[in-house]
Amino acid sequence: MGRKSQFTKEEKIKIVQRYDSGDGSQETLGKEISVDSKTIKNWIDRYHAYGESAFDEKVNNSSYTKGFKEKVVLAYLNGEGSYRQLAIRYNISSHAIIIRWIKEYNNPEGLKDYCPKGDVYNMKSRKTTQEERIEIVKYCLDHDKDYKLTAEAFNVPYANVYSWVKKYIEKGNEGLGDKRGHHKSDDEVDEITLLKRKLERAERERDIALMENRLLKKAEEIERRRFGERAALKRNIRQSRKHQKN
Repeated sequence: MGRKSQFTKEEKIKIVQRYDSGDGSQETLGKEISVDSKTIKNWIDRYHAYGESAFDEKVNNSSYTKGFKEKVVLAYLNGEGSYRQLAIRYNISSHAIIIRWIKEYNNPEGLKDYCPKGDVYNMKSRKTTQEERIEIVKYCLDHDKDYKLTAEAFNVPYANVYSWVKKYIEKGNEGLGDKRGHHKSDDEVDEITLLKRKLERAERERDIALMENRLLKKAEEIERRRFGERAALKRNIRQSRKHQKN
């Protein structure tokens, strides 16, 4: 069964209509309801493409045939649109799904028919290798800890992604291994293992620092936009008062 949206159909339509009427930017409207501007843009694009039906609650998760996946992948490879544009055109819930299909398309096994048993919050875990878990965690950090996006991109449960990221931050690649039992301290391992751990820690700290830097830049950009909007409003008020006096 599909996951219920945090916002109702009516609430989403109201936000889009306010944007279309000029009653707020994507950033300001997003701030009002505590979502990012990308979410607002996604609502706007889907509403313009499909009307009010774009926000109908899905009873079940979408299923995609191999042929449909190939059609979307080839559309991207032929330059017919970006991930986000194609997600809107083909009514796919997330552009991350298209990214995963392209990866599957380039793998030896290729694309397969897919009929999901549930969404990322209640799907069953699947077997993963340590290398795949590392790749998943790196993707999540590269996308500012967007656990849901990552879960959809790699077809794994949300809880697994959250747990793997936490273990990676605490223990590095070793935290994502298949080993059980006692974790040796730095004093208990040989020099080569210790050096490897130090390199992994440095890489982990770099990944986290890059993510935090991106978030800081986003916050600064939002603040600059707000400052610009306030300055423009003040100018308009001054000009209006000046015209009234004349």
